[in-house]
This record gives sequence, C-alpha cells and structure tokens, in this order.
Amino acid sequence: MDIRQVDLNLLVIFDAMARLRSVNRTAQAVGLSQPATSAALARLRALFDDPLFVRTGTQMEPTPRAQELAPAVRRVVETISTEILAPAAFEPATAQRCFTIVTPDIGEVSFLPPVLRQLRQEAPQVQLRAVAKPREAAAAALESGEADLAVGFFPDLHKAGFFQQGLFKTSYVCIACARNAQAPSRMTLRQFLDARHIVVLPNGREHLLDRFLADKGWRRHVTLELSHFMSLLALLPGTDLIATVPEDIATVVGRHVPLKIIELPFRAPRLDVQQFWHRRMQQDPANRWLRGLFHSVNRREPGMPLAQPPGSR
Repeated sequence: MDIRQVDLNLLVIFDAMARLRSVNRTAQAVGLSQPATSAALARLRALFDDPLFVRTGTQMEPTPRAQELAPAVRRVVETISTEILAPAAFEPATAQRCFTIVTPDIGEVSFLPPVLRQLRQEAPQVQLRAVAKPREAAAAALESGEADLAVGFFPDLHKAGFFQQGLFKTSYVCIACARNAQAPSRMTLRQFLDARHIVVLPNGREHLLDRFLADKGWRRHVTLELSHFMSLLALLPGTDLIATVPEDIATVVGRHVPLKIIELPFRAPRLDVQQFWHRRMQQDPANRWLRGLFHSVNRREPGMPLAQPPGSR
C-alpha cells in the first residue's frame, strides 16, 4: 500500500469508529453527515480489504483486523493532533535553552544586566550567549539561525527579510578624565578636532558619528583606535585623551572612573537603538518571548538615561 494514496482523514473515521462503535456517534464526533461517514467507512473497507466493523445488535463491532489496527491508528491520530497540529508553545519557567544575541560590548553592559535579572525570575534555566559580529556577518547569523536576535545600532539590517523594533533613541557625549586639566567644559570645533582622541570601532565598524564628521569634512586627531568600549576604563584615567561615545557608554564608564563631560561644538547625530530578527523567526514562540523580554526591560522614553543597577547609589 502506497501512503500517498491514503487519505489520512480516513484514519480519524477509523479511530472514532473503533472507540464509539456507532456510525451515528462517529458522524457527530468528526463533524460529518451519516451518509458521508458511511461512504468513508466503505473506503476504509476497500483500503484494508476487510469489513473492519460489522453490525452486531445495536453496535458496530470490530473485526480481528480492526482490533489489530486500532492501537496503531490511535497513536497516529494522537501524534498528529498533539504534536503536529497543536499550536507551538514556549514555557519560559521550564525551558532549557541557550539564546544567542548579536550585540557589541556596549550592548553587553547596557542591555544584558536587566535581562539577566528578569531571566532569574521568569526563566531560571535559560542561558544567553552574547557575540559581536562584523557588519556583514550580523545579517548572515540571523538568516542562518546562528543568532536569535541582534540588539543595538544595526543600520545594515534595515532591509527586506528582517523585522525591527525600537527600544530607545540616544546620542553621543564627549568624555575625558576628570583630572584632565586641558579639557575644557566646552570646546570649540577647532579644539575638538585638534584634541587627542580615542576612537572605538567595534569589529572594525565605523559609528554614525564617524560618518557624520566625514560628511562635514571634519577630521579628528586620532591618537588611539580600540575595538572595545570598555577599554576606556583603563585608558582614559590619568591621560589628556578624550573620547566621543554613546551616552550609555559614558554612563557605564562614569560609574567606575571619575569623568569630565565636555559639551560638543556641534549637534551630534541621534542613534536609533533597536532589536532585529529574521522573518523566519517572526512567529516562533521562543523568539517572540525573547523579543518581548528585551523590549520590556530595555525600552526607554526619550531622554531617559540608562538605569542604575540594583544596589548602586
């Protein structure tokens, strides 16, 4: 028998008949008319070359062949109903899964702490893996399923095949060591360009500020290029270097080392911080839950700063 020639709906009729032993009750259970149910029963008899169910008194009793088939048919019907056709679900409280998030180190220090606090309460066995990716690799990681979500500033992902959701808008500030006597509270454009700059290019990616300055034809005096924002913790103190960084980085660095905030001589561009996912994951319950979690704990109103961690003053 070729399975391609079998109407699987017939197995539903068979299962109901095996349990109910009545054409009328079977018709009601499966939502068919009595003639349609009788016709399906005739097709089953032809399919298995056996009477299958024979009237005995007021009931349709199964033949030995039907008795032999009944347990296997029941398993098939239950499997299709409960495992194949049942809506997909994700239970955070009991889930044991590792999600991969594409984000630079700014994301690790800004977005992950509140997420981890929420995970402890809502999904204690769920793990997170944060990875940094070059510009062209972030899209590929989401497309292939290597990563579940990208969180941060990813202008490259504003394209077909990807969804995005805004978290907040932010901008840049200029920071220096609090003991840097050469750094005024406000700089002229010439002072800014001539100062000794640390520039951070995570994974070699230029920032929106770099393109902004290039479009203006302004060129900074760059003393040091870094790949990680958190290296500023060690490299700013005790030097005359300055760095123009996203506001969250200034907030985090300022929690560990004394800083001086320098007013920029221009209006810095705004950053749209968003989360991105591939369209393959749009309806996935686990990914929907993850997106909801990141949005709920990291969404900010305009002008709202990065929250202090619990226990800090």
